[in-house]
Amino acid sequence: MNKYIFLTTEGYTYQPNSESIEPDCENAQLLGKAEGNNQEEAFKNLLKKYPYLKESNFEEVYCYQLAENYEETMKSFIINKDN
Repeated sequence: MNKYIFLTTEGYTYQPNSESIEPDCENAQLLGKAEGNNQEEAFKNLLKKYPYLKESNFEEVYCYQLAENYEETMKSFIINKDN
């Protein structure tokens, strides 16, 4: 089985001690890690491992295989209640 990390660029981030009411940095959030024979299987396993993701407001998710050539392994997904 291969290992993958799943991330999203949705959401907002504030720097520590920020006094701004507007988010002050762009970000990517790590949603979790999961294993699978491919990205699709790992995504299904991610949703089983972290079922609260289906109740979250995150929709657009992408993943990287944890490998030396990880940049070539990117794949995007959409979270919906029916996955």
